[in-house]
Amino acid sequence: MSAHKKAVVLLSGGLDSATVLAIARERGFELHALSFDYGQRHRIELKAARRVAEAFGAQHSVISFDLRQFGGSALTADIDVPKNRPHDQMSEGIPVTYVPARNTIFLSFALGVAETIGSLDIFVGVNALDYSGYPDCRPEFIKAFESLANVATKAGVEGQKFTIHAPLIQMTKAQIIRDGRRLGVDYSITTSCYDPSVDALACGRCDSCQLRRKGFAEAGVPDPTQYQ
Repeated sequence: MSAHKKAVVLLSGGLDSATVLAIARERGFELHALSFDYGQRHRIELKAARRVAEAFGAQHSVISFDLRQFGGSALTADIDVPKNRPHDQMSEGIPVTYVPARNTIFLSFALGVAETIGSLDIFVGVNALDYSGYPDCRPEFIKAFESLANVATKAGVEGQKFTIHAPLIQMTKAQIIRDGRRLGVDYSITTSCYDPSVDALACGRCDSCQLRRKGFAEAGVPDPTQYQ
């Protein structure tokens, strides 16, 4: 693949998106990282996203809008973040940390950026194995959005084809971590917690923290996360 090809990479500052950024770089893309300040309670992730983008030499943009106007999620409304849920419970139903239509909105912004900069490749770190039951992390969602991208844009109508890359979608957290280590990801600069303390320490008890801990343990890799 020629090195001049551009990719828009959704970058939250978490473990998965940092790994995806590394994968996009390995595949020879010029990196355009895109983060969102959407009123999330774990806004600390934006500092992590900036650190990750700098580490990989990616151009980095942050788009601001307020999903608190929708509410309906523990990440954007005054709803408690679930803590200490058993792993089997995490894979059942859709938890209150699901943000209505979030990945659809994020990918729509990414599509606009991609078309503007002349990119046909969008990378997203969704995962359908070690995840918390979100409907917009499934393969059928990614496939449907890719189809939408190719009928909703000038580039698509003119015969160019967008690809939504979701390289982690069938990987476990342990596999993601091992691959990231191979690619030089420094996980100590990432953050995954949904409910961090004011001094940016991870709670260690939300679904995201538990899945992260489990991933490092199963990968046999020391967890660099600073927990409360």
